[in-house]
Amino acid sequence: MSQSRSTPGWWAAAGIGVVLLAARGGDPVAAHKRGALRPNIVLILADDLGYGDLGCYGQKLTRTPSLDRLAAEGIRFTDFYAGSTVCAPSRASLMTGQHQGHAYIRGNSRPGGDWRVQVPLRPRDLTVAEALKAASYRTALIGKWGLGDAGTPGVPNHKGFDSFFGYLDQVHAHDYYPSFLWRDEEKVALPPGTYSSDLFTREALAFLRQPQDQPFFLYLAYTTPHSNNAIPNGGGMQVPSDEPYTREPWPQPVKNRAAMITRMDRDIGEIVAAIDAQAGRDTVIFFSSDNGPAREGGSDPAYFDSGGPLRGIKRDLYEGGIRVPFIARWKGRVRKGQVSRECLALWDVFPTAAELAGLAPPTGLDGISFVPTLLGLAQRPHDYLYWEFHERGFARAVRQGRFKLLANGSGSPLELYDLDTDVGERDDLAALFPDRVRRLEAIMDKARVESAIWTVANPGP
Repeated sequence: MSQSRSTPGWWAAAGIGVVLLAARGGDPVAAHKRGALRPNIVLILADDLGYGDLGCYGQKLTRTPSLDRLAAEGIRFTDFYAGSTVCAPSRASLMTGQHQGHAYIRGNSRPGGDWRVQVPLRPRDLTVAEALKAASYRTALIGKWGLGDAGTPGVPNHKGFDSFFGYLDQVHAHDYYPSFLWRDEEKVALPPGTYSSDLFTREALAFLRQPQDQPFFLYLAYTTPHSNNAIPNGGGMQVPSDEPYTREPWPQPVKNRAAMITRMDRDIGEIVAAIDAQAGRDTVIFFSSDNGPAREGGSDPAYFDSGGPLRGIKRDLYEGGIRVPFIARWKGRVRKGQVSRECLALWDVFPTAAELAGLAPPTGLDGISFVPTLLGLAQRPHDYLYWEFHERGFARAVRQGRFKLLANGSGSPLELYDLDTDVGERDDLAALFPDRVRRLEAIMDKARVESAIWTVANPGP
């Protein structure tokens, strides 16, 4: 529970090797083989941004020039997945490197419990921030956490982050104009009318412009474009401005969401420019979303095809609820303009960051490092990817290769899809391929472990 848990001494005592090699220049492939990359790592996460919400993923109306440019300067992944179809479990998988069959947090609240009370990470739940801090990285979280409220062992400063500014609680994060935010473990009062995303951008820019004498890990978790149901402004979301879409003949909540995305895109452009302006900064930038788009607060994912060609939205285990945009840029290291079809997920970020930092991979992770993909080397594939969801009965899904099996709630028939030919999951093949269904169902069953909270017998409200 204490911060001392994140020291290199604790890491070594846990039986996990730490490799700290200083060389950071020269050929990245050769440096990778020596375990000597150690770049800065910036992870930017949007909230409820759909697979089709960016121009580089096919969006035609909402403008995202900064992220489109980021993709053009690096790799755009087509088959990248969230940890879950809702916020907290997806972020738990991201932080701990475990899929939802093994992660401690598998829902936004305890099954049958108050949805406003989140489940915190435990002292023994190792995070990517703890690993990087042990490797002498400076670690900072700005934005939305959602994995431990005040007074619990899951607060960011107890989970490897040297500094934190933002929302601890995910329900608090529904308010774009909060009366306070947290700086480390202290409340900071805010002037009325302060738009929190603007503060997050300002904090990130200040962090990036500081003199750095060690590599850093910055986790910037925006709350946009999450539908805000907490502000009664005509059924829509309160935002500072609906520019540049004020004159468009769209429903107001739709304009608001589009404006938030474009505003976030503009801010990310400033952050990338600040990174590029720092001479000698060797920085990997990752961008993604925590799950698919939501139909809440007047927002309509179908209006702009926010899910692209995918079926489903947030709270579905169809592709639209879990397949997300993912962009990686490493200036001067990663070849520009790539499109990768590697099947990866947010729980792969932990082992990837560990390898970049020169760490021997910790045991017990479900994720695999995709550093080889970044450097144009042969990538070890996943045997399978797995998800479960506890808000609508007990829903499960597994993908192995091109095929995906879905149990869409307790008692629902199994559905089988060939994602190579049917990414929209319209043609259920379960009746045609019963042997494959049985094999994938066996993988589903072995992929999860029971816990005191997330059980099949007590799957949720």
